[in-house]
Amino acid sequence: MHLTVYLAGQIHDDWREEVKQKAKERNLPLSFVSPQTDHDRSDDIGEIILGKQPNAYYKDDAASDINNLRTQVLMQKSDIVIALFGESYKQWNTAMDASTAITLQKPTIIIRPESLIHPLKELSNKANVTVETIDQALDVLAYIFE
Repeated sequence: MHLTVYLAGQIHDDWREEVKQKAKERNLPLSFVSPQTDHDRSDDIGEIILGKQPNAYYKDDAASDINNLRTQVLMQKSDIVIALFGESYKQWNTAMDASTAITLQKPTIIIRPESLIHPLKELSNKANVTVETIDQALDVLAYIFE
């Protein structure tokens, strides 16, 4: 069995590469997909495809349409969603992706530090599993293959 994992979460550090490397080291049969992690590409895709927009609002709106379509397609094709909440950045996109995964009834693992227990309590309650580290999330995935 091979599983596809959607890695939802902030794009400002290399946490996805850490997940991929550790999964590879464990020989877990996983493939990974994610939101667009090139921030400029994500912000500019609406104008790249649709042309120059009249102002920042319409630029963001056009990009959001295309990014949301991409997320929907990749998430629907995934078997599991891991949503990582860090402490360094606002996590609106992560919360949106996690709630979308839950709504789609995708098995969902939330990774969040202890400091975010309270603000994420309702979302954590809806997810299948909530952990504090990438290693714990991978332990959960490894358990599937036992």
